[in-house]
Amino acid sequence: MKKIMMFYLPTCPFCIEAFAFVEELKAEYPEFQGLEIQTINEKEEEELANSYDYHYVPTYYVDGVKLHEGISDKDMIEAVLRAAIA
Repeated sequence: MKKIMMFYLPTCPFCIEAFAFVEELKAEYPEFQGLEIQTINEKEEEELANSYDYHYVPTYYVDGVKLHEGISDKDMIEAVLRAAIA
């Protein structure tokens, strides 16, 4: 499995929704249950966050490649998770 990184802010409603989508997808698809997502609070890890090229949260990287940035829906998050198991 490939490494997933998610940049987020704890007060961002879209990030909160994205976390919920991940949990729903893990419940629906057994192949996602073993996936681990490294979550990075961009305010607490500002130096790390600034070393990546993105402007909006949530942002997902899979093996260092940005796959999604900004407002997401369940299908977009599923695409990220599928990329990590491909």
